Amino acid sequence: MEKVKAKKHLGQHFLKDESIAKAIADTLHLEGYDDVLEIGPGMGVLTKYLLEKPITTYVIEIDTESVAYLDANYPKLKDKIISKDFLKYNINEVFEGKQFAIIGNFPYNISTQIVFRTLEYRNQIPEFSGMFQKEVAERICSKKGSKVYGILSVLAQAFYDVEYLFTVDETVFDPPPKVKSGVMRMRRKENFSLPCSEKLLFTVVKTAFQQRRKTMRNSLKSLNLSDNLREDTIFDLRPEQLSVEQFIELTQKIEANAI
Repeated sequence: MEKVKAKKHLGQHFLKDESIAKAIADTLHLEGYDDVLEIGPGMGVLTKYLLEKPITTYVIEIDTESVAYLDANYPKLKDKIISKDFLKYNINEVFEGKQFAIIGNFPYNISTQIVFRTLEYRNQIPEFSGMFQKEVAERICSKKGSKVYGILSVLAQAFYDVEYLFTVDETVFDPPPKVKSGVMRMRRKENFSLPCSEKLLFTVVKTAFQQRRKTMRNSLKSLNLSDNLREDTIFDLRPEQLSVEQFIELTQKIEANAI
């Protein structure tokens, strides 16, 4: 079967370098799960290395041409190809509550949405690894004080230990993207349940970073916090100056203040 043509509207950039594909597959620790889901496998350059590992590999692919190619070239994937949109599909139609890892050379136009979707399924996803636009991977892994530290950094790191692993050059893709890529990994924390309302934490973080140049006192005005609480010195800081732990502590204070 002929090679799949990359489709711009799907953000497809097919990885050509086998050594990089193998290196990405090798980022998985294979601990705490028996299944892995690859998002956007394309022509299977990463898939082939996953299929060598002692786990069950599933792939989810929205491009029908890629699905046909995988079906024809990877007999080991029989009944393991999910022809759906990961962002809209109820993944438990396949995994039924089981633990599984996620990996992929993610389409850059939906990569941050993939991370947010992963956070929704965090109870089932102990490990997540893959390739992003370099700036996005760096943002997810950034710490407080960084100019790129933001919503995605705080929420991912509230539940996962994150690590930027290596940079990938534009030339190893067909077609080459206009930017460099970065591979990063998230491993779920041993205790990933939070001592505060997760819903409120998401609200606090998102509201704060919507006006990241203002102090927390001003950026959280819309939450109608009490004058007493707003005197806390944490409100003198800007969002990027708060660590993940401080955001959690702040959420606890807001919760306690509302009682």
